[in-house]
Amino acid sequence: MIVSVLIVFFAMLVIGVPIGFTLGIAGVVGLLLMGSGVGLLSMAPLQFFTGLDMFTLMAMPFFILAGELMNKAGITRRLVHFANVLVGHWRGGLAHANILASVFFAGMTGAAVSDTAAIGTMLIPAMVEDGYDVDFSAAVTAASSIIGPTIPPSNMMVIYGSLMNVSIAGLFAAGFMPGFLLAALLMVMSAYLSFKRGYPKGPKTTFKEKLIATKDAIIPLLMPIIILGGILSGLFTPTEAASVAVFYALIIGFFVLKSIKLRDIAPMLVKTARVTGTVFLIIGTASILSWVLAINQVPQAIAAFLISTTRDPKLVMLLILLLMLVVGMFMDIAAALIILGPILHPIAVSLGYQPIHFGITMVLSLNIALMTPPVGACLFVACSISKISLAKLSKAIFPFIIMEVIALFIVAYIPEISLFLPRLLGFVK
Repeated sequence: MIVSVLIVFFAMLVIGVPIGFTLGIAGVVGLLLMGSGVGLLSMAPLQFFTGLDMFTLMAMPFFILAGELMNKAGITRRLVHFANVLVGHWRGGLAHANILASVFFAGMTGAAVSDTAAIGTMLIPAMVEDGYDVDFSAAVTAASSIIGPTIPPSNMMVIYGSLMNVSIAGLFAAGFMPGFLLAALLMVMSAYLSFKRGYPKGPKTTFKEKLIATKDAIIPLLMPIIILGGILSGLFTPTEAASVAVFYALIIGFFVLKSIKLRDIAPMLVKTARVTGTVFLIIGTASILSWVLAINQVPQAIAAFLISTTRDPKLVMLLILLLMLVVGMFMDIAAALIILGPILHPIAVSLGYQPIHFGITMVLSLNIALMTPPVGACLFVACSISKISLAKLSKAIFPFIIMEVIALFIVAYIPEISLFLPRLLGFVK
């Protein structure tokens, strides 16, 4: 029966059926095969709504709306300028500024695709005009965008924490060091390629210019400080923090920068609803399929297979990382997280891995899939902006993928990188 469900699932993926419908149809087929008719079909709507019946998931639409508001307010331009002032005078300065801007941008949206679109629209044309190869410019933009959902706030962490009953605040605290590690390794690769290809340096900035850029960047940089400071201090929950972020973004956009008009709100609400609806459809339908797999003891079978292969926790982690990297290449990362999380999380914990550490490792491995062909969402956005083919961008981004996979293995095998801050703040004993 499970074989039939998997055949249906992969067949629909191959012919291009949207992942939300693919998951739902595969789950319903499983219910029909289990119940010898329509007897179990009533479980489909029940599991759909059960999968969404988590208050913490309300943080997601608020974070998405906050990001839309900050983008519309012109915050991206200020962050890019601030990053360029700090590192633009290095060899390949605009590439480094691109990566650093993603670090700053990460504290506002937690979404890689938004990062690619917002920063790429500004910096890809600027880099090309300054003498950078267009494929390199697009590759740096797409590669650095996954810093966004790694450094909190992160929608993927919200999903993982909600489903696995792991502290979202703890996951947020754990995301900082891996995010900074990613940025550092990407800047190392950018520096190497910039020296090798002779990319230009930007002009040195004066102290006065640095001061002005810092003053302009204070307003957007206060947003992640307020959000994360409130969550990590226990002042408010992640859901409350997300709503505070929306309130802050509205105040800044309407009254401080005066760049948002009342007519801008409706389109942003529509876009937020569309993105949220897509993700929630995936979560709901994946819950149906996950229930079918659980009832048929598929997680236990996979766990038994992994443990029968080896009892060494390091080798099991290696198999898990390879599985997630491969699955992420072909499946929506939210769907992969929802399906694989309940299967792999208990295995990792039983082998001694700390839940927050494994959560960060899983989120990071799936984030890398956003920039790997054939279905990496950030690749398509970068291709659209730069007007180059997917094949050309895939070749140019390969060195950056290597650096990010290295970062993934460092995080996976050196737990203290992700657990240092959570331990310091009391989320891990």
